Amino acid sequence: MTTTKPLRADARRNREALLAKARELFAEGRFDMRFDDFARLAGVGTGTLYRHFPTREALAEAVYREEITAMCARARELHTTLPAAAALAAFLREFVDHLHAHQGLARTLATQMAGRSDTLADGGRELGQVIADLLAAGIKDGTIRDDVGAGAVMMVLEGICTACAQPGSRDDADGAITLVLDGLRRPG
Repeated sequence: MTTTKPLRADARRNREALLAKARELFAEGRFDMRFDDFARLAGVGTGTLYRHFPTREALAEAVYREEITAMCARARELHTTLPAAAALAAFLREFVDHLHAHQGLARTLATQMAGRSDTLADGGRELGQVIADLLAAGIKDGTIRDDVGAGAVMMVLEGICTACAQPGSRDDADGAITLVLDGLRRPG
C-alpha cells in the first residue's frame, strides 16, 4: 500500500494558489489561455505548475474535484437540515446557480465529460450517491415517487452542464429543474 506524503507548507500554498487562479479564470470564462500563463497569473513558476498539474486537464479535474466535493457536502448538509423534498429541491436549484455562476467550469466539464475521465467518473458517482440519498429520504417520507432513480436526475444535470453557455440557458435550466421536481413529486 502506498500513501501520498503530505505537501510541504510552501508546496501546498502554491497548489492552492494555482487552484484559486484556475477557479477565478473559469468563472471569467478565460480557461482557454496558454497553459503556462496559469503559473504567471498564480504567482508561481512554470515548473511548479507542471509539478502539480502536468496538463490543463489535470488542473481542470482538480478544480472539478474540489467543486464536486463542496457540492456533495452541501447536499449532505441540506439532507440533515431540511425535509427530504425541500432538501432535494434546494440542492438541485443551488447546483444550477453554481453552474451559471461558473459557466467556464460548466463548459470545461461538458467538454471533459465527453472524454469520461476517471476523475469525472468518480465525481459523477459521488454526486449520484448524494442525489440517490436525497431521493431515498423523499421516498421514505412519502413525498417523492419510488420509480425514478438518481440516474435520470443526473442525466438532466449533465444536459444542463452541456447547455449552460447557450443564450437563455439559465431560464431553461430553472425550467428543467422545475420539471424534474414536479415529476418526482409523489401524486396525491
